[in-house]
Amino acid sequence: MKVLVGTDFHGKQSVFEAFAEKAEENSIDVMAICGDVTHFGSLQEARRLLSFLTGLRVPVLFVPGNCDPPSLVGVDMEGVTCIHGRSVTYDDVTFLGVGASPPTPFSTPFEMTENKIMETLNRASSNLPVSQWVVLVSHTPPRNTQLDKTSVGLHAGSLSVRKYIEEKQPSIVFCGHIHESKGREKIGKTVIVNPGPARHGCYTIASFNADFSLKLETL
Repeated sequence: MKVLVGTDFHGKQSVFEAFAEKAEENSIDVMAICGDVTHFGSLQEARRLLSFLTGLRVPVLFVPGNCDPPSLVGVDMEGVTCIHGRSVTYDDVTFLGVGASPPTPFSTPFEMTENKIMETLNRASSNLPVSQWVVLVSHTPPRNTQLDKTSVGLHAGSLSVRKYIEEKQPSIVFCGHIHESKGREKIGKTVIVNPGPARHGCYTIASFNADFSLKLETL
């Protein structure tokens, strides 16, 4: 299975169009979005932007970011699934998600307390099927990594996301939120990837192979 991962689109139609083109060029099986579909936009705008990804008939999985409206959690679109607080499985890969961010100094539209983030993670991971791969799609990176460090050196990730990774050890975590912290890291056996913002042309392709190997390609 090949998964195209993007994050931090921030309302740019051209970025969604480019993401769809990249999915088609690489024969992608699933598209995953780690939040910030809009830039302080409405539910209607988010639906319009996500519709640019549905023409390929490839499943689109996403979580809302802190710059998205909280109502995006309940979006109902054919071919598009919000996995905030829930999981879905394709073949032998299970995806679960948590959107929003911990409280910021900017009072963005979708922020949650750390307790609420952990509650959402626990709800998403309840009754998971037995899968070879468990993939966490999170808007916010785990706290105290190279993936949550802001331009002024502060760590702005989630303590709850980190605790969940340490305790549950999912196969891989895709995240975003901190634009300047593109990269990869590991916590225990879990690989964590911040692809960098899609609006800057950054994506990751994850290939989950039949021989149980994982290949990551940064675009």
